[in-house]
Amino acid sequence: MSAAIEFRQLSVASSEGRLLLDRVSFAVEKGSITAVLGRSGSGKTTLLRTVNRMVEPSSGELCIDGRNVCDADLIALRRRIGYVIQETGLFPHFTIERDVALVLEAGRQPRRERMKRSHELLLAVGLDPATFARRYPHQLSGGQRQRAGLARALAAEPEILLMDEPFGALDPLTRADMQDMLRDLLRRLRKTVLLVTHDLDEALYLGDRLVLLCEGKLVAMLSPEEFLHSSQPEVAAYVRAFHRGERSTATGGTRRA
Repeated sequence: MSAAIEFRQLSVASSEGRLLLDRVSFAVEKGSITAVLGRSGSGKTTLLRTVNRMVEPSSGELCIDGRNVCDADLIALRRRIGYVIQETGLFPHFTIERDVALVLEAGRQPRRERMKRSHELLLAVGLDPATFARRYPHQLSGGQRQRAGLARALAAEPEILLMDEPFGALDPLTRADMQDMLRDLLRRLRKTVLLVTHDLDEALYLGDRLVLLCEGKLVAMLSPEEFLHSSQPEVAAYVRAFHRGERSTATGGTRRA
């Protein structure tokens, strides 16, 4: 399978000269889901934002389909890339059907075509247009807003989908429902996805490959099975941190009052 995204010795420095990403190199295969893990401040979101040039690299290259993104027209580049964030970014004064079709409106598509596409996407993410199309974001639950945000990111049929902690603010049951919906949808659409998450279980459930960053450096890129059983110290420590409750229960540990 060919690479859709390639990070080639990519570095990003802050205005104070601190390295946020330090010579990161790896490739994301077409049609795959790559989950990016790491502590807060490890460079996950910075890495994600280099793909759509919300962050410019200090050195190295980032290529999409073999072409350096710095040579691409910025508007054309971003129209090829969907972007989903935790708080959805929906405009509160627009109806959901207009919010979803906003990128098509910017591209001056006829209204009838925009609304048809909007309703198709709402159905795809589990929101009945007859019920939700004319509502406003404040009239939706957190999970419903996240579904609408995902629909908007897919409106222009992007080849690449960037997702930055999209379900981080949701309760566990809603989050599980969203993960099921997303996994089923992405299997059908075959998008190339870069997913930033703090949740190892989410990464294991959704990801074809797991990337671990530490202080701006690439520590590992492994399959879910390899990640779970890796003896690499940083990876093993990350896995242990997510299974403390299981170990406590298994050993009969008690919690302090």
